[in-house]
Amino acid sequence: MRDYRSPNPTGVLILILINVVVFIFTLLSNSLEYRLDLQPAYFTEEPWTILTSMFVHAGFFHILGNMITLYFFGTYLTMLVGEVKFLIIYFVGGLVGGAFYIIYALYAPWASETARYAGVVGASGAVFAVGTALAVLRPNIKALLYFIIPVPLWIVIVGSFLLLSFIPNVAWQAHLGGLVVGLIAGLLLIRRPKPRDRYLL
Repeated sequence: MRDYRSPNPTGVLILILINVVVFIFTLLSNSLEYRLDLQPAYFTEEPWTILTSMFVHAGFFHILGNMITLYFFGTYLTMLVGEVKFLIIYFVGGLVGGAFYIIYALYAPWASETARYAGVVGASGAVFAVGTALAVLRPNIKALLYFIIPVPLWIVIVGSFLLLSFIPNVAWQAHLGGLVVGLIAGLLLIRRPKPRDRYLL
């Protein structure tokens, strides 16, 4: 019995293409990034930025890391759940990640004033949602850490979240939002095999 679909990651490739195109345009226009990023203090005036900020990245290595991770995790998740569910997880994860940061910046008593006006960019919340959902569905699959060391995916997800949370100027709140969405989505998508599926001729 096969529990996966054909490896046709069209949605993944389209998302990567959009991210790359937007990144190139932001390199050509310095003002474009500021018009697309998410600033909590101005969210009510520019609500669309919670979506557009998901396609903006702060530098080459930022987009490179996110897109490589999206390609491998997204392709595998698409094979398991289909393109529509993958896209839902991706976008909901990104949006909830942005919402987590807004709530933190505007309402957390310990949040600095800078957080209210800091521009947040990146697909990390969406990517964390995809990776976490995959880790829930396939907790024992191995991911190659640094492309060399095989490590269970769930350890990579948790370890990455904890590590990135201690790096300055990283919106860990967005990562947390994506992680929560991925966890919920993964649990909802777990399906026990029906009795008739247990025997193959």
